[in-house]
Amino acid sequence: MLLDVAATDLIPISIPDVVHVERPRSREHGDYATNVALTLAKAAGVPPRTLAEAIARRLASVPGISAAELAGPGFINIRLDSAAQGELARSIVQQAEHFGHSAALAGRSINVEFISANPTGPLHLGHTRWAAVGSAIARVLAAAGASVTSEFYINDRGVQMDRFGASVLAAATGRAIPDDGYHGAYIVDLAAQVLAEEPELADLPADEQLVAFREAAYRRQLHQQQQVLRLFRTPFDVWSSERALHDSHAVEHGLDRLRSQGHVFELDGATWLRTTDFGDDKDRVLIKADGEYTYFASDTAYYVNKRERGFDTCIYLLGADHHGYVNRLKAVAQCNGDAKDAAEVLIGQLVKITKGGEEVKLSKRAGTIVTLEDLVDEVGVDAARYSLIRYPVDSPLTLDLAVIAQRTNDNPVFYVQYAHARIASMLRNADDLSIDWRQADLDPGLLSHERENALLGALGEFPRIVAGAAELREPHRVARYLEDLATTYHRFYDACRVLPRGDETVTGEHIARLWLCAATRQTIANGLDLLGVSAPDRM
Repeated sequence: MLLDVAATDLIPISIPDVVHVERPRSREHGDYATNVALTLAKAAGVPPRTLAEAIARRLASVPGISAAELAGPGFINIRLDSAAQGELARSIVQQAEHFGHSAALAGRSINVEFISANPTGPLHLGHTRWAAVGSAIARVLAAAGASVTSEFYINDRGVQMDRFGASVLAAATGRAIPDDGYHGAYIVDLAAQVLAEEPELADLPADEQLVAFREAAYRRQLHQQQQVLRLFRTPFDVWSSERALHDSHAVEHGLDRLRSQGHVFELDGATWLRTTDFGDDKDRVLIKADGEYTYFASDTAYYVNKRERGFDTCIYLLGADHHGYVNRLKAVAQCNGDAKDAAEVLIGQLVKITKGGEEVKLSKRAGTIVTLEDLVDEVGVDAARYSLIRYPVDSPLTLDLAVIAQRTNDNPVFYVQYAHARIASMLRNADDLSIDWRQADLDPGLLSHERENALLGALGEFPRIVAGAAELREPHRVARYLEDLATTYHRFYDACRVLPRGDETVTGEHIARLWLCAATRQTIANGLDLLGVSAPDRM
C-alpha cells in the first residue's frame, strides 16, 4: 500500500503478516495500542515517529475510530467511538459459547498426559491438582483451535502391582498385610468386594491366588479412579496402559526406532540410550544386564507411540519429584529425530491442605490419605477445581478448607459465580417485565458511560486471555481474568441503572445495558466452562 508520509511524499509500505495490537494497561491511553510503526520504519526508510504520524492519520479516517494518537518513539494509541466499541456486546451474545475461541493453534495436534497414577489406591491430593489443571489446559488448548487428546497413563506394571495384589490377598484371607504392602482401609474394602463378587477366587490353588486377586482388585480400583474423575469433570479420551505397551511389543518397536536413529548403544551387558547428546545429565539404561526392561524403556516407547499416533506436541504434567524428567524426555524427543519442544514437561509443586489450622498429612500406605473424593465431599467440585487451577502449578499451594468452602465474596469461585447468577437474575427480571431485549433494536452508541466502556474493554480481552493461557499452558490466567471481570461488572452495576423503575418507559439505554449484561454473563460462563466449573443461574 502507499502511505502519505508528508504532504508531497507517498512511500510504499508492505503490510506485515502479523500486526501486534494490545489493550493498554491504562484506559487513559486509549482502547488499543500498536507498535506497527516501529516494526516498519527501517524498511520504509523513515523515522518511526514520522511513520506513526502517517499511520495515525489514516486510522483516524476509519469509521468507528474516534482518534489515533502518537505516544513515545512511535506507538499509536487508538480510541474507538461508542458505537464501535458497544457493538462488541451484540457480537458476544451472538457468538454465545464460541466467544473467546480462536484459531491461534489451528492445525496443531496436541497430547496432554496427566495423572500418571498407579491403580493401587484412590487418587490423592497431588493427583487432584493435576486432574483440575490438566483438564483445564486441554480445554484452553482446544478453545485456541488445537486438536487435543487428553490421556491417562496407567502404571499397571512392576513390583508395586504385586505388592498391591499381596495386600488384597492378605486382607481377603485374614492374614497380616506385608510390611511393604498397602495398609489403607480401602484395601480391606477391596478385598471384601472381590470376595463378594468373585467368591470362587478363594478356592483357587495357592500359587494362582496372588495373580487372581491382583487382577480382580486392579480392575475395581481402576474403575473407582475412572468414576471419581468423571465426578470431578475430568474425562480422558485415552486410558493408556504400561502393561499393554509391553504386551503389544511397542517397547521393542520404540527401541528399534531409537536404534535406527543411532542413539542406542551397548555397554557392560546393558542397552543404553545416549541422552547426554541432547542435554541430559547422564545416559539412560533401557535394558539391564539381566535382560529386564527399565521403566525408562516404557517412557521412551510411550513417547514414540504418541508421535506415531500423529501428535505434534506431547505435554506431560508431572509431580514435584520428577524434575529430572524434563531434560530426559526432551532428550528422548531429540533421539527420535524431533525438535526438543515436541516434548513439554510441566512440573507441579506440592499441595498442602489444612483444616482447623492443622495440616492434613498424606500417606497412602499408612492409610491417612486425603483423596480426591474427600476433597470433593468437603468443599464440592466447583470450589475444589477452581481453587486448584487458580494458582500457577510451579508454585506450592496450601488450601484452607474453611476458606474455599465459604459462600462469601472472600471466596474467589463464589465471587465469580455470584456475578453470573446476579446477571441471570436480572435477565429473568427483564423477562418478567416483558422487556424483549433480544428482539429490540440495539443502539450500541448508547453504551458511552465510563463504567460501560470499562466493562466492554474487559470483555474484549477475553479472547486474548484464552489464547495466552493456551500458548503458555497457564489456565490460572482465565481464573484471574474472571475475578477482574466480576469486579468490573459489579462497578458497572453500581453506577448504571439497567432496568426501569416503576412505570418508567423502557428506553434504548435500558436495552443496550441488557445486551451488555448478557454479554458479560456469556463471557463468565465461557470462562468457567474452560475451568470445568459450573455457572449457576441461582445462588
